[in-house]
Amino acid sequence: MRRTTRAIAAAAALALAVTACNANDKSAPGAGGTAAAEPGGTFRVLSTSKEINFDPAKSQNLGTSSIHLVLRGLTSWKTSTDKAAEIVPDLATDTGQPSDGGKTWTYQLKPGLKYADGSTIVAADIKYGIERSFAPELSGGLGYHKALLTGGDKYTGPYKGAQLASVETPDDTTIVFKLNKASGDWPWIASMPAFSPVPKKADTDPAHYGEKPVASGPYQVKSYAPGSRLELERNPNWDKASDPARTGLPDAIVFDMGLQADVVNQRLIADSGDDKFAASTGASVPAALIPRVTGDPAVKARVATSPSGALQYLAMNNKRPALANPEVRKAIQYAVDKQAVQVAEGGPEFGGELATTLITPGMQGHSKFDLYPAPPAGDPGKAKSMLAAAGASNLSLVMAVDSDQPTGLAVAQAIQQGLKRAGITVTLKPLGNEAWVEVVTGAKGDYDLTVSSWLPDFPSAIGNIQPLFATSEIGNGGYNMSRYSNPAVDTAINAATAEPDRAKAAELWGALDQQILADSPLVPLIYARNAFLRGSKVQNFYLPPYPPYPNVLIAGLSK
Repeated sequence: MRRTTRAIAAAAALALAVTACNANDKSAPGAGGTAAAEPGGTFRVLSTSKEINFDPAKSQNLGTSSIHLVLRGLTSWKTSTDKAAEIVPDLATDTGQPSDGGKTWTYQLKPGLKYADGSTIVAADIKYGIERSFAPELSGGLGYHKALLTGGDKYTGPYKGAQLASVETPDDTTIVFKLNKASGDWPWIASMPAFSPVPKKADTDPAHYGEKPVASGPYQVKSYAPGSRLELERNPNWDKASDPARTGLPDAIVFDMGLQADVVNQRLIADSGDDKFAASTGASVPAALIPRVTGDPAVKARVATSPSGALQYLAMNNKRPALANPEVRKAIQYAVDKQAVQVAEGGPEFGGELATTLITPGMQGHSKFDLYPAPPAGDPGKAKSMLAAAGASNLSLVMAVDSDQPTGLAVAQAIQQGLKRAGITVTLKPLGNEAWVEVVTGAKGDYDLTVSSWLPDFPSAIGNIQPLFATSEIGNGGYNMSRYSNPAVDTAINAATAEPDRAKAAELWGALDQQILADSPLVPLIYARNAFLRGSKVQNFYLPPYPPYPNVLIAGLSK
């Protein structure tokens, strides 16, 4: 799971997000493109990233991001315009066969799979790729598997000759995972970059492997100049018939790197020359450019907006004396002016829909409900009376603000003004991003309120609930910024996590959504939308309900 920002829309975007997200009704036809995508041409990505690392062990990229143009996994994501991504077999014949109550998962590889050099992809390569992700010198990648694989807590990688016994390869086409507890989400975990095959013989320089990894996807690295340009060319041995997630339409893909976000958007608005064949996947349209975009129908038709996205929320520090009483926190639900927050983020079309739940739309387990119904601008009168009944009139609070975010102060001020109408005084404490993270995730918890956003790493409601509300995630770098602790909720989180039946698990997560909100640990503000521009020749460019990014695995060009 990942904390997101409105500037980059998510940490994935900065890490080179080229991820999939679907358009809402207003922009779906234009966002996706009106002409047919055809094989051929050079697709260009205008990127704000200064470095691109295709080392699967180090990657935090989502399942539809650029690393998956070069590397395949056991499973992959398939997107559409009207529903969240679904898990599909990639190198494997299916999404996994569970046994032992979900503690063992077995995969068979498809026949005839080859790397770009023509050598055969075997199960031992996937095992080795997973093992190297445990090496301390290759840290930083998504690590869900590390906490689940038996013995993973003590394993430190393959570079001293050790193997991870809980990953078994009885033959070249079979791989078996032994988990320390049941996981119904293992098929999603198996789609993460660390599950890409890495031939041991090719890993001679681990620190630089990501610059030109052995390709299993439709493209391979042709050249890479950090801070400037990355070029991908076709992998001659990629088998389209075996790959349900990638179309491999362009002949080449070029990343222009190190660009300023404003430059990216201005170039795409102009839509000239090679930029007709370009798109942005990490520089969301800023609020300052929205009038220009919406004022020109031709430009607006080339904006892909997501119907939903990260949950932006106001965390209330439940450990602080002023906010320890749930009735005080419930009063704040009515005091917050969500509409003002929405305006500060760019309005309903580009900023996002007003939120009332913890599980975001497009995720299994999401249902529409509102435990604290109020007008969009809040109900300060009701909030005042509730505070009085709780003996908390004239409340005074401190809000920690991440001032490095473009809309951070504007959103904080919108909340400050709304609470003022309910008689609550809020003092803003602006902090740079690093200092802010230290305050809100550190041990002391020296703040009353803070605003953040959260997007799961895969479409399971565990990502909406566990990191933000489990007791284990308080302090020590955890993102339970509300510092909410409820033993009954912790027990229910463990039960939902272990449930192998996804439909049953979704029911459990949905019940947790309501159970937690009944305690009012935070105020859901908006389901933040992303908006990305494309050139007029770029097709299949849309944003699904999840993930809220364009899917480069299927992008193509028209003549």
